[in-house]
Amino acid sequence: MPAYKWVGFDKEGKRKQGRQEGRSEKEVRRVLRGKGIRPTAITPPGLTELDLGELLVEKGLAKPFGVQELVNFSRQLATMTNAGVPILQTLEILYKQEKNPSLRKSIKNIHSGVAGGKTLADAMQEQQGFDKLYCNLVRAGETGGILDEILEKLVEYMDKNEAIKSEIKSALTYPSIIVVVGICVIYGMMVFVVPKFAEMLEGNGQEIPQVTQIVMEISEFMQNYILYLIGGTVGAIVGFLQFKKNPQTKPVWDQIIMKAPIFGQIVIKGNLASFTRTLATMLASGVSLIDALDVCIQTIDNEVISSDLKGVRKAVTEGKTLTEPLQRIKYFPDMVAQMIKVGESTGNVDGMLIKIADVFERELREVIKTMTTMIEPLILVVLGGFVGFILIAMYMPIFVSAGGAGE
Repeated sequence: MPAYKWVGFDKEGKRKQGRQEGRSEKEVRRVLRGKGIRPTAITPPGLTELDLGELLVEKGLAKPFGVQELVNFSRQLATMTNAGVPILQTLEILYKQEKNPSLRKSIKNIHSGVAGGKTLADAMQEQQGFDKLYCNLVRAGETGGILDEILEKLVEYMDKNEAIKSEIKSALTYPSIIVVVGICVIYGMMVFVVPKFAEMLEGNGQEIPQVTQIVMEISEFMQNYILYLIGGTVGAIVGFLQFKKNPQTKPVWDQIIMKAPIFGQIVIKGNLASFTRTLATMLASGVSLIDALDVCIQTIDNEVISSDLKGVRKAVTEGKTLTEPLQRIKYFPDMVAQMIKVGESTGNVDGMLIKIADVFERELREVIKTMTTMIEPLILVVLGGFVGFILIAMYMPIFVSAGGAGE
C-alpha cells in the first residue's frame, strides 16, 4: 500500500509528523486517530514514491512467485533463524532485499500477521504460494522449536522435486523442437513446393501417378482450408486440455497415461518418488502419519494414484500398518513395501522412505534417459519418412517420363 505523509498533534499537544500506509487518505486519517494523533495535513505519495511492484500485485497484474524464489526465501529464513535473529526482524530484512513483487507482498503480509499475534504458519497459510505441506511443516517446526531444521528439510525437498521436473522438461524440449520444425517443413513443402511441381506436371500434359495425385490433392486441401485446419488444431488442443482437467474425465486420462509405454513409468515413478519423499519429510518433522498422508494425497497430480493413497489412509486410520494397504497396490513394488515394513519394525520409517525416494528418483532418471534415447531417432525417422514420401511422389512422374523416353 502507498505511504502517506502526515503532520499533526498527539494527545499532549506536541507536533508530530511521519508516514502511514493506507489505501486512501480517509483510511490513513482513521488509523492516525486510532493512535491518538490529530492530523492537520495529509499528503498523498508522489509517483516516485509508489511501490510499482506492490501496486501491480494489488491489481492482480504481477506474476506469482515460483518455487525457486520460495526456495531462496526458505534458505535465508532458515539461516537467520538458526543464527538467533528474531522472526519479525528476519522478515523485515527479507522484505527489504526481496526482488519479486508477489513474494515481497506476501512477506509483508506475513510480517503483519506475526506482529498481530499469529503464528508464522498461520500467517503463511493466508498467502498464495505457501501450500499445505509447507505450512504444516513450518507449524511442526514452531511447535518443536526446530524451525531452522524444518526449513532446511523443506529446501532440500523442493530442490529435489524441482530437479526431477527440470530433467523431465529438458528431456521433452529437444524432441518437441524437432516435431515443431518438422511440421513447419512439411507444411512449407505442401503449400509452396508441391504446387510448383503440380503446375509443371500439368503444363507438360503427362500422366500423373496415383501417389503423386494424392499428394497434390492433400496440398490443394491444405491451401484451401488452412484456416479450418488451424481452427481444428486449436480446438483439438483446447478440448484435450479440458479433457485432462475436467474432474469427470481426468481419471480416465490418468488411467490411460499410466498404461502408456515409457510415459506410464515416468508418471508412476515420479508420483511415487514425490509421495515417499513428502511422507518422509513430514514424518521426520514430527507430523502424525494420518496428517502426513492427507498432505501427500494433495501433492499427487494423478487421480488414480491419489485414490489408491486415500485407500491407504483409510486403512491406517482403521488400525492397519502402512505396509498392508501399500502391498495391495499393483504398481507399488513389493520390495519397497517390504522396506517400509522393516522401517516400521525398527521405528525408522522416515529414514527408509528417504532411501526409497532416492531409488524411485534414480529409476525415474533411467526411464527418462531411455525415453530420450528412443524418442529422438523415432521422431527423426517419422518426419524424414514424410518428407521423403513427398519428394518421391513429386519426382516420380519425372522418373517415369525419363524411363519412357529411353525405351
